[in-house]
Amino acid sequence: MKSKTSSYNLLIFIHVIIAVVIFVIPFLSKLYALLIALVGTIIIVKSKNKNNEVLFVSAYLVGAEVFLRMTGGNFNNEYAKFCVVGFMFLGMIYSNFSKSALIYLFFFMLLIPSILITVNYQNIAIDVKKVLFFNLSGSVCLAICSIYAFGRKITLDNLQKLLLVMGFPIISTTVYLFLYTPNIQDVITGTQSNFETSGGFGPNQVSTILGLGMFIFFTQMILFSKTKIELLINGGLLIFVSYRGIVTFSRGGIITGVVMIICLLFLLYYFSNAKGRSKFALVFVLTITLGIGIWVYSSFQTRGLIEKRYANKDAIGREKKDRLGGREQIMDADIALFLDNPVFGVGAGLSKEKRADQLGVEIASHNEVTRLFSEHGLMGIFALLIIGVTPFVFYIENKQHLYFLSFYFFWLLTINHAALRTAAPAFVYALSLLFVQVKIPEETEN
Repeated sequence: MKSKTSSYNLLIFIHVIIAVVIFVIPFLSKLYALLIALVGTIIIVKSKNKNNEVLFVSAYLVGAEVFLRMTGGNFNNEYAKFCVVGFMFLGMIYSNFSKSALIYLFFFMLLIPSILITVNYQNIAIDVKKVLFFNLSGSVCLAICSIYAFGRKITLDNLQKLLLVMGFPIISTTVYLFLYTPNIQDVITGTQSNFETSGGFGPNQVSTILGLGMFIFFTQMILFSKTKIELLINGGLLIFVSYRGIVTFSRGGIITGVVMIICLLFLLYYFSNAKGRSKFALVFVLTITLGIGIWVYSSFQTRGLIEKRYANKDAIGREKKDRLGGREQIMDADIALFLDNPVFGVGAGLSKEKRADQLGVEIASHNEVTRLFSEHGLMGIFALLIIGVTPFVFYIENKQHLYFLSFYFFWLLTINHAALRTAAPAFVYALSLLFVQVKIPEETEN
């Protein structure tokens, strides 16, 4: 037990050091990105993926993606997605995949008609290859990850280890944010999303990964803390990550993290026996107390502006006209494009240019749902139905997957405010398709 705790603490310390070193020498971020891909490939090839090493390597890269992007480590915006796809292909070479998972190949085939529209689009001002990579990389990543993960067996303990692997680089992200803006009161002047408290990177993506980190360290705290020391460490990490997520002033990721925690608590309570439910009251009280404490401290540090942000008010206290930061207009424009092009849509990646005629400016969509409607038409709706319904059909025979709802809602909520900009929603969605066993039958009998 002491050995495991020491290893855990050492890994936390190492990722704190990684953040400090890259903050001082930013160029090393590219080396870090290269090492993740290189070492990950070596691990998979050497082990021949006997213990699902692909999932662990991919999880680490997914957790590190935002940190790499904010520190200039990514070689391009799709670097993490392409690497994860490559890892998954390697995994399928060594460990095959379920034939039932081919439904996700059908999902991608439904997107092909709009791809052909874009390829044949006549506009020299548009780089077709770039447009397709940017808009389809997330869908490709989701499809390939899902094919690999579908029905693949894993124990709950190993799934938690996988989450921790994803969580370690999130610690680096959070430490970097503290180094970038040690005193947030100096940079907060309004209630809009704040780039200064987000490491100079997009607050939307930063809050998304920190919201995921909230869930990871919450699960580690309430389910896998064996000693008081571990409880304090994991509780501290939860507070640490939650606070920095809140002060990005980007609501989507934090609300998503809270929903993930609520989903977990719901399933824990639902499947607990009478004795377990009596202990659940303590967990619930602890959760509420921590949440109130984090919120009160965040409110104090932001001089009450964070409360106005979540109440949809400006710094003076006036209620804002739109509740989604201007995204309503983009969504309305997407729906209008769908109604004008209901079968195949306007073409993959072309909605940004088409919306300019309606809004007077080219703005990328933050909502993957309405983007699928506008760019892929009915084919996009069918594709969305496939990925939306399939996990629930599989869950009927997979009731031991305690994180199922949390993973599913992370994907669903994230694609509605941050699309598939990062690999996280695609990868976490795939984790909802794993066949989770709380205990291996043979071990239970022994």
